Amino acid sequence: MSGSATTLPPPHDRAAAERGLAQWEEETGAPVGAAERPLLAAIFGNSPYLAGLALREPETLMRLLAEGPDAAFGAALDLVVAPDPGASRAQLGEILRTAKRRAALAVAAADIAGLWPLERVTGALSAFADAALQAAVAQLLREAEARGEVRLRSGDDPARGSGLIVLGMGKLGARELNYSSDIDLVVLFEPEAGAYHGDNPLAFFVRIARDLVRLMEERTPGGYVFRTDLRLRPDPAATPLAVSVEAALTYYGALGQNWERAAMIKARPVAGDRAAGAAFLAELRPFVWRKHLDFAALRDVHSIKRQIQAHRGGATIAVAGHNLKLGRGGIREIEFFAQVQQLIWGGRDPGLREPATLPALAALTRAGLVQERTRAELAEAYRFLRRIEHRLQMIDDRQTHTVPAEAEGLARLAAFAGFDSVAAFAAELTHHLGRVERHYAALFEEAPELGGPGSLVFTGVEDDPDTLATLRRMGFANPSGVAATVRGWHHGRPRATRSARAREILTELMPALLAAFARQKEPDQAFARFDAFLTHLPAGVPLFSLFQRNPALLDRVAAICGAAPLLADYLARHPPVLDGLLDGARPDRSVARPLGRLLAEARHLEEAMDVVRRVVHERAFLIGVATLEGTLDADRAGLARARLADAALKALLPRVARDFASRHGRIAGGGMAVVALGKLGGREMMAASDLDLIMLYEHAPGAETARGGSGRRLTPPEYFGRLAQQFVTAITAPTGEGKLYDVDMRLRPSGNKGPIAVQLAGFARYQTEEAWTWEHMALTRARVIAGPPALRRRAAEAIRAALARPRDAAKVREDAGALRARIAKEIPPFSPWDVKYRPGGLLEAEFVCQVLQLIHAARTPSVLAGSTTASLRALAAAGALEAAEAARLERAARLFRAVQGVLRLTVGKPRSTEDIPAPVAEALCRATRAAGLPDAVDLHALGAQMQAAAREVRAAFNTHVADLGPVDAGPDA
Repeated sequence: MSGSATTLPPPHDRAAAERGLAQWEEETGAPVGAAERPLLAAIFGNSPYLAGLALREPETLMRLLAEGPDAAFGAALDLVVAPDPGASRAQLGEILRTAKRRAALAVAAADIAGLWPLERVTGALSAFADAALQAAVAQLLREAEARGEVRLRSGDDPARGSGLIVLGMGKLGARELNYSSDIDLVVLFEPEAGAYHGDNPLAFFVRIARDLVRLMEERTPGGYVFRTDLRLRPDPAATPLAVSVEAALTYYGALGQNWERAAMIKARPVAGDRAAGAAFLAELRPFVWRKHLDFAALRDVHSIKRQIQAHRGGATIAVAGHNLKLGRGGIREIEFFAQVQQLIWGGRDPGLREPATLPALAALTRAGLVQERTRAELAEAYRFLRRIEHRLQMIDDRQTHTVPAEAEGLARLAAFAGFDSVAAFAAELTHHLGRVERHYAALFEEAPELGGPGSLVFTGVEDDPDTLATLRRMGFANPSGVAATVRGWHHGRPRATRSARAREILTELMPALLAAFARQKEPDQAFARFDAFLTHLPAGVPLFSLFQRNPALLDRVAAICGAAPLLADYLARHPPVLDGLLDGARPDRSVARPLGRLLAEARHLEEAMDVVRRVVHERAFLIGVATLEGTLDADRAGLARARLADAALKALLPRVARDFASRHGRIAGGGMAVVALGKLGGREMMAASDLDLIMLYEHAPGAETARGGSGRRLTPPEYFGRLAQQFVTAITAPTGEGKLYDVDMRLRPSGNKGPIAVQLAGFARYQTEEAWTWEHMALTRARVIAGPPALRRRAAEAIRAALARPRDAAKVREDAGALRARIAKEIPPFSPWDVKYRPGGLLEAEFVCQVLQLIHAARTPSVLAGSTTASLRALAAAGALEAAEAARLERAARLFRAVQGVLRLTVGKPRSTEDIPAPVAEALCRATRAAGLPDAVDLHALGAQMQAAAREVRAAFNTHVADLGPVDAGPDA
């Protein structure tokens, strides 16, 4: 093409070139001749880094100018190949850093001057890295021998037989190091080699690995040797710096991924016990090279790059800011073009197992798998891109692959690469990038399109820049964290992703999965909750396949993780509940029969407790999801939760009583009943509601102690007190299935000071003679839900008798008003969204209902109807409330319960509208519609409805209980 690079680039910064030439003459004492001037000007005028090296190591350049690059580089390499064996570690470090400066200068000059081809440049850089690593390993092993930790063989190579293996990976392994490259290493050890003499080989070899990295990376005024990366070892986030050979082989055999197979194509022993390293790679050969044609690898290895979306033309490749390595048409696509085909065919044709890119392309062409024209164009592009990459890195010794985005930096790079204009450079670069892109896309024409919003690559150990940008555009605030989590999935950290098939399906699913979580208000939090769910999943293939066949289920799970922490946490701990989302059954159907069948198979109490917990939790989860999705209104959900709790307690009480009796005997004619109050008593339970319970008991007259059992005989109060305590423990104790419910028994006679179980006669007497008005208000919700039928009947009669006795209406109103005022002072509402405690809120609606029930029950017992809704209707039927007013109160209470039900499942206690994310806002609006209330289009409309409802409730409270004044006309919720 026109505008091709010249042999020696002219200086971009001519003033810097002149200053550098003057300094050179001053440092060396020799004038710059015509022969050496172009090279020196190219160095001083284009690269501050090389200019500094030239002035610090002028002898290297002088030797190169006089004897050629091989002599200059050889002199630098000699410093490393045979260092003084008596040198200290610090002295060796200085030797290595000096040699690195000289080698870097010699290689750069040979490259800039066009004296070496690409293979010689990258080969020299790799050879120097090998020598430096070998010298460093020898030093560290000799030090360990001096401490008595190892016994080394004599001779020139102390590492031979040491059991320490240092594999070069990536460009080092393929002898393709770039100018400012990290060196990718895997450090392994063979504890059975016999050289190590100690009790903890892992700790020893990890320390060797750490010291090796430190020796390579330590920066002093003399520079550094190499940046070193150990993250290509098996599962680097979960393994130490050095991994035993056995552990590595186990990992690759069970969890090795196709991208790791591709990485191992380039692996070679570069230091340490190289014979042991070669033996390890030989044993790993079946993992890398499959015997049969591996077209599955084409599908899966393409996930390394295919999620980037192989563009098939139509868009312009930008030059400024383009990543030469990872961007479209870049070096990585050429490498993958070769590696994918090597993985497919290399198991049958050993001639394809070339680690370096250009020889691999040639081998594929000889085998007839790649056309000669394709090979030639890719090879030409590879050489060009690597040369530009080297120029880019030589400027400031930065490990960068990105073309400068600003005009000055772009002009400097173009000049340093030998182009007479930025336009000429841009034309040449886009020419090669376009060619690579077309060839790469053609290779994967038959691969399925994954769709998605852009690049989504989670292979390897580094974050893909385009992937991070895609995740950021999708709305993730911590794209690196998301990428690291997905890489952990592919490493098989969760059990669900330890099979190759699970990881393959997950790869296909990833764009849709991430898009589903990106649609949530807080994508990172939703994603983290899904990760917790995945961690507890026993197997992944069934679920991932289900998500593939049923994308709506994935959206439902994402919505749960995004909007309902309570449900998401339960889902994480109990993944099987997902089955309930698919069976289509009503979440409010009865569980009594299935629970009874399951309990019949429980052999002991602990097993029965787990059965009850599992059934209750699974059904409560489905009720919560239905509430969130608006398919079950708050009142039906409250009723369903209450029925669920009723069934659980009814099933559990006989098992607890039987277990207790087996140890403590029985009381003649004795029995215990469970009375529910509060939300459970009124059948209006919310998610995570605790249970307000009272335990009542009876026994035969004259029964003094229990009969049977072992140990001291218990009196009836002792017996039923302990039985009640064991029953509460059975409800509240955490087991493998979690906790069933929290229990609150403060509503029993005398509160926390009273006995935990109360004899029925004493309970009736207390309610008649001693109970406060607020206790009778609470008693309006009472239901006897478990226990012997006769005792349940007598307990219900006692409760009704306590409520139906005549009362002083003024005293009831006065006490209730005082209680409301005290509550307002002690428990102020956290915000207008506190629908229970806000002025005119749910509590006041319930107070109106309960006060009127107590006042009118003696004359009209039918007003004792249980739930708020039923009681309001009964009060209206009895004439205690006007029908219109009862309807307004019923509507307001239903609105507040709908809001409370969703908030309980989601954000808990929002301080303002801004604290309510969009998915929760949508769920709130759905809940009001499901409850048959006026449609709220957004939160502000819903807030206005709540404010209007609060005014109506407060007006009723002022009329029927006590005058607290109007509700403030403040801002809506």
